[in-house]
Amino acid sequence: MTSGSNDVLRAAHVARMRDGARIYYEDRGQGQPILLVHGWTCSSRFWQKNVAELAKEFRVITLDLRGHGNSSKILSGHTIAQYARDVREIIELLQLEELTLAGWSLGGPVVLSYYDQYRDDSSLKALGLIDTAPYPFSPASWNSHSLKNHNHDALNAVFATYAADPLQFAAAFTRKMFKGGTASDEDVRWISAELTKTPPWIAMAIYSDFVMSDCARILPTLKLPVAVFAADSGIYQEGIKMGRSIAAQISRASFYPFEDAGHLLFYEQPGKFNQALTAFIREAK
Repeated sequence: MTSGSNDVLRAAHVARMRDGARIYYEDRGQGQPILLVHGWTCSSRFWQKNVAELAKEFRVITLDLRGHGNSSKILSGHTIAQYARDVREIIELLQLEELTLAGWSLGGPVVLSYYDQYRDDSSLKALGLIDTAPYPFSPASWNSHSLKNHNHDALNAVFATYAADPLQFAAAFTRKMFKGGTASDEDVRWISAELTKTPPWIAMAIYSDFVMSDCARILPTLKLPVAVFAADSGIYQEGIKMGRSIAAQISRASFYPFEDAGHLLFYEQPGKFNQALTAFIREAK
């Protein structure tokens, strides 16, 4: 076993939620805390190029949402609102203060729902929205999600393709996340393995709630500093344009476009992302 594996073991924990779900999380570093929330069918492993560097200055917590990664595959609670409540339990368990709460992709609405439910939470310092669509079904002009304008037929077609061959779906989804679809064979291998840790019935349940939940309505209510990261990819063809529109709806937003990366901007350009997030947190008041 490598020293890196030992570091993971020392950082790894499992927390029991009030309803019995068990949430896997990793906790590294000291200082002001950052809690990073991953995207649909993903896991804490996706932050592997960010945690060590950020943990030189901050306490960095990553988790696996219920049903994802190493967390329990409980069949209940697969809604954006419940995922936000799970995040709340982790925050309370670890007694986090001056927290930057950042979510990528589906994790963005989780962060927005957290703010909506706990907007008086004094532990929050700042928020991060990382290449996310706050309401994928929205008919609004800012929305570049493929399911725009309540496209139920397209959603059902996605689920049919997914159910027919989850592993093939995962490989194709992985390539779409990278800039220009140029994922290496190794990246396709490990990412597909992570994606398929989420059972299809759980993946469909949370994705349905994600696309149908209007978290865009929360954007104008945000009072904290918010970092908005965006890129163009096979996931969001006009992601930078969408990110700019999202930032324009937030009174204290800082916008970070990544022309040189795709949906996995923090993995493809980790140095740029880590530096931008670090500078944002230092400057947030």
